[in-house]
Amino acid sequence: MTLDRGAEATQDARQRRTRLTALIVACAFFMQDLDSTVISTALPTMARAFGAEPTHMNVALTSYMLSVAVFIPASGWVADRFGARNVFRAAISVFTLGSVLCGRADSLLFLVLSRIVQGAGGAMMMPVGRLVLLRTVGKSELVSAMAWMSTPALLGPVLGPPVGGFIVTYFNWRWIFDINVPVGILGIVLVTVFIEDVREPRGAKFDWLGLALSGSALAILMAGLETIGRGVIPVPISAAMIGTGMLITAAYVLHARVHPAPLIDLSLLRVPTFMASVCSGALFRIGMGAIPFLLPMMLQLGFGLSPVQSGLVTFASSIGALAMKPVTTAALRYLGFRDTLLYNAIITALFLALNAAFRPSWPMVLIYAVLVCGGFFRSLQYTAYNALGYSEMPSNRTSRATSFYAAMQQVSATLGVSGAAGALTAAMALGGHGVPTLGDFSAAFLVVSVVSLAAAPVMLLIPHDAGLETSGYRGRRG
Repeated sequence: MTLDRGAEATQDARQRRTRLTALIVACAFFMQDLDSTVISTALPTMARAFGAEPTHMNVALTSYMLSVAVFIPASGWVADRFGARNVFRAAISVFTLGSVLCGRADSLLFLVLSRIVQGAGGAMMMPVGRLVLLRTVGKSELVSAMAWMSTPALLGPVLGPPVGGFIVTYFNWRWIFDINVPVGILGIVLVTVFIEDVREPRGAKFDWLGLALSGSALAILMAGLETIGRGVIPVPISAAMIGTGMLITAAYVLHARVHPAPLIDLSLLRVPTFMASVCSGALFRIGMGAIPFLLPMMLQLGFGLSPVQSGLVTFASSIGALAMKPVTTAALRYLGFRDTLLYNAIITALFLALNAAFRPSWPMVLIYAVLVCGGFFRSLQYTAYNALGYSEMPSNRTSRATSFYAAMQQVSATLGVSGAAGALTAAMALGGHGVPTLGDFSAAFLVVSVVSLAAAPVMLLIPHDAGLETSGYRGRRG
């Protein structure tokens, strides 16, 4: 009896530490995701403060995105070399320093340079934070840890627009960046006190050529995808950037095949669960990544809502995300990774498609219901993808896996926005509309829903009991 109680106490202590680690990592993700969306609401106000054209302010967003793309591939090697805890703490520090500099900016150039500093911290914060979690928890606790980590992080993009609108309306735009400072300081303290310093030996030298190729490929590709069809630069230039990025990507693939320790290790795709999570997850994230772009714009242009009002409507999806956590473990135990991700991808794509039917005549309570349910199933899918990707990954390869996974997430998110913008532009062109109509938004939502739906059949490539140790699958084995 005493031994049983001792084992239970040890188990409880381990679970508490898992939740604490996950929440510390999640708070860093929340800070980063909130910052990346909250700034968009403030751009017109900041343009007036700098005496700049509002159309030029987009560079404040793209400079951060490109900085993240360049530095993400190096995150795994750096974490192994200097320790995941040390690098995670340094990443929060750099991100916080960048926030301080952004809040002091008195020109667009100063802001862009400060956003690049932020991006360097954010590039390390996301993959290394996940690596800290992976090296702290066991396989059987991974689903629970990912659920704790994913839920606060999902709130950032949804809270961004209403928080940004509120700050700009009632306070100074500089507070958008200054609110990161106390969160960052608290994060540094919590990481120092509670996070273990675990690392894997890394004997290989740093792949400088791989960093140059992968960083430039990601940056040029994402810049081309971000700008094409947006009217920022001519379409031929955006298309040339995409083509150049693909050529550099091909050069990196050739380099990775002969290098003994490439920065982004493509051989990781030979692990079936990782391959399924990356490929299916990319398609799913492309579809879901369109929501923050399409929905607020449809509510403002099609429904006549203010930015703050539209932000409060989109916030409904976060309620569903919060309700998801207790369900994930039960779903995976009953259905396993394959069937959960297969069926849930179909359900989530259908809820995304329902956005196409939104009209001002709809009762607001019905729109809220669709968004809450969509947020619930979307959050379940993200948590399951994150856990599946590392469920069968050897521990000595997790640092490379997190770099790979984070890079794919960045590309997928960019494809989601650029794909949605392209679909909306095409619908406007076919309809001969100078300004997007509700019908144009409906067409764009249906296009991205089909892309998201394509994630479902990819899951048929893995067996029913894939990731068994992590999911705890108890159903029938296929």
